[in-house]
Amino acid sequence: MIQTIADALAAQGYETMTPVQEAVIAPELDGADLLVSAQTGSGKTVAFGMAIAPTLLGDQTTFGRAAAPLALVIAPTRELAMQVSRELTWLYSKAGAIVTTCVGGMDTRTERRALDRGAHVVVATPGRLCDHIKRNNIDLTDIRAVVLDEADEMLDLGFREDLEFILGESPDTRRTLMFSATVPAAIAQLAKGYQRNAQRVSVVSDGKQHSDIEYRALTVNPRDTENAILNILRFYEAKNAIVFCNTRAAVARLTTRLTNRNFSVVALSGELSQQERTNALQSLRDGRARVCVATDVAARGIDLPNLELVIHADLPTNADTLLHRSGRTGRAGRKGVSALIVPPKMRSKATRLLGWAKLSVEWALPPSASEVNAADQERLLNDDAWTTPTPDDAVEFVGTLVERYTPEQLATAFVNLHRSRGSAPEELSNPGDGKENAPRMEFGKSIWFTISTGRNDGAEPRTILPMLCRVADLTRDDIGAIRVQPRHSYVEVAEGAVPKLVNALGADMKAEDGVTLTRLDGVPDFGPRTGRPENKGSGDRPERGPRPDRGDRPDRGPKPAYDKKPAHRGKPAYDPDAPKPAYSKPRPSRDEAPAAEYKPRPASDKPRGAAPAKPKRDAARPPKSHKTERTPMKAGDKPKSKPVWKDKPAGAASDNSAAKAKSGAKAVWKKPTKEGAPSRDAKPEGGYNRAADASKRFTPPGKGKKPTGPRGPKK
Repeated sequence: MIQTIADALAAQGYETMTPVQEAVIAPELDGADLLVSAQTGSGKTVAFGMAIAPTLLGDQTTFGRAAAPLALVIAPTRELAMQVSRELTWLYSKAGAIVTTCVGGMDTRTERRALDRGAHVVVATPGRLCDHIKRNNIDLTDIRAVVLDEADEMLDLGFREDLEFILGESPDTRRTLMFSATVPAAIAQLAKGYQRNAQRVSVVSDGKQHSDIEYRALTVNPRDTENAILNILRFYEAKNAIVFCNTRAAVARLTTRLTNRNFSVVALSGELSQQERTNALQSLRDGRARVCVATDVAARGIDLPNLELVIHADLPTNADTLLHRSGRTGRAGRKGVSALIVPPKMRSKATRLLGWAKLSVEWALPPSASEVNAADQERLLNDDAWTTPTPDDAVEFVGTLVERYTPEQLATAFVNLHRSRGSAPEELSNPGDGKENAPRMEFGKSIWFTISTGRNDGAEPRTILPMLCRVADLTRDDIGAIRVQPRHSYVEVAEGAVPKLVNALGADMKAEDGVTLTRLDGVPDFGPRTGRPENKGSGDRPERGPRPDRGDRPDRGPKPAYDKKPAHRGKPAYDPDAPKPAYSKPRPSRDEAPAAEYKPRPASDKPRGAAPAKPKRDAARPPKSHKTERTPMKAGDKPKSKPVWKDKPAGAASDNSAAKAKSGAKAVWKKPTKEGAPSRDAKPEGGYNRAADASKRFTPPGKGKKPTGPRGPKK
């Protein structure tokens, strides 16, 4: 091993190597392409860092001046890429390596400037690395090694084309290493196409898979899923915990719920920016947050040293996702717990997932409120605070407390303050087994009451249960079986809730609407349970007994004979041989019919309002058309003058025409008016403003004035 790498491992506290680390640095694998499979949390990041170190350094112990990158490390997610960068940074710190990251969500210009300054190792996500290659921001001519971390996950996320592009742009003399927890057929095919004589390294740990993780499947009522998660977090009180959900909406809802219950929680999903996701993980590492609610974006490669609990709020889609989720805990020899929240109807799916993953699991119920309180008491009694000496600045205050309060008061205040720091546990309902016709689980000790209302009064279990919960402040878990009879009903109440019910109803034991409850000494006799009638009727009908014997039916004689195909009613049967009926008035043929005498229609018979017939157009006359060419003018012809309109009174026009006649001017043609009609130029009596017709009071624009040109009125 290179001395600088060994010094970095010793400074980090590595005393022994994991099996995968010992396998990849074997002398016979030096310089060969590798296809490595090992379980999560086995130290694969440090393993491939140690494996490519001789390829990058050669005979040297330190790196030279940074220029074009020597190695590419590709990871599926941003968080995993940032984590790999941190691991390689301390591993190559003694050798003087410069490690640069190129991940989505970060500033491209900053990454380009870092690449221009030079780097020895580039850790990137597939999409961002392809973008830099296409923009010529990175030089791959000196690449000596390419590492694909979590290669199966990159193929599942649809990065196959990006990986093929990156490997195609890299030099053929490179060394290619693929690391993954599983090696499916797609990974084997990719390795066959882009690796040369790859050596297969499969590391199986001693014992069963994830031996340091305790798996627990907790059957929960569907409406108590979030309450069960609260109790699990309070029961274990882990330093760090991750709650996995399948959707971003579920992450947002559960994060809000835990925040309202005083949990220090952060969210991690794809809708957050890279800066927000980085800050969330850093909050978990430095202790500012204890719980992380995340989607599967955090299921790959993320290493949190103090992560002790993983909760699957939603069941994963496949066994590989289950292993990678659970692999966030129990890493590097540490213990952890993986709890699956399983509603009754999802029990079969959970069983299949655990079987495919080859895991043994303990089926149980989630921690109840009493179990959470018992765990709190155990942690409180074993706390180191009992043996810690009193601080120097608090000795006087401790003496004051001892003098002022009794030991019982001090203990009570101490317990109350301790419980106020955490969220109160939730009471969980009985989940059952998810089958509709399954027998009810044991209810426990109970007392039976009779209720003075039955089926005849419209009583039903769905009306009796909420009534009792309202009047006595009970929950549905306090009510057992409800049997509705025709005139009364029976209800089973838990023994612990009976005093609460009796105190709420009072001495007369009356509930809403005059309903009375009476306590019974034992279990009532319900009698034989009658079945429902077979017919699909509605309502509560009594069971029908056997049909009474009506005796022999009287003889009604033989049945009349009917034709198989009777004739249609009202019409005789069709007979093809019957003669056709003769018509009284035979219809004459067209040749024999006499021709009608033609008579012209008189003018008076012409319908009123009919338009007169238009005369036929003369064949010699050409048709009128807007496209007809005009006859050209001959030499010496004078154009005819156009009529000129003037809007002047008649008197003024006559004076003007007379004046023009004397002066020799041409006469102006005026449009004739009908007899008796006022002249167009004449003003009405009283002027326009006093016109009797209201329409004359307004002149539309452009109607009362002549159009004017640049040189005056147009003529």
